[in-house]
Amino acid sequence: MNPIRRSIAVFVIAVLFAVPAEVVAQDYDSPSIAEIAANDDNFSTLAAALEAADLVEVLDGEGPFTVFAPTNEAFDALPEEELEALLAEENRELLINILTFHVVEGAVTSSEVVELDEATTLKGATVPIEVDGDVVRVGTTQVIQADIEASNGVIHVIDGILYPPADQGGGY
Repeated sequence: MNPIRRSIAVFVIAVLFAVPAEVVAQDYDSPSIAEIAANDDNFSTLAAALEAADLVEVLDGEGPFTVFAPTNEAFDALPEEELEALLAEENRELLINILTFHVVEGAVTSSEVVELDEATTLKGATVPIEVDGDVVRVGTTQVIQADIEASNGVIHVIDGILYPPADQGGGY
């Protein structure tokens, strides 16, 4: 083997062994968090909110992220006028504050979530986490489905909407 080819082969082998196993194992063909929300009928309101807040690109990005994702039922529990107000252009900043309070940096699986007392959100505020037997509460919500894997993180489905503290952009 000539010296140039040998150098290239050594370089390629070195690069392959330098890449962490989790990167090699990651399924880049699986959908992103934003794609899962957009393509799952249970998250159509969340997808609309992400669109209204211009956050689709963020949750379609590299990540990894953990999203505590409210279902349509969670949004439906809000008074209709409150949901309409949240999605209105003039309340975009409030919507961003609320949605980023649902996102944690890093892929935090359910086995890791249950070991936490709180998590710091992309909003910069902490959300409390409580575990009581099989029930996991994030803030005032309950996790109803865990560990939906995405190419850029993980989704845990919750039964309500998380609101950041009023002094951190959570109030009207």
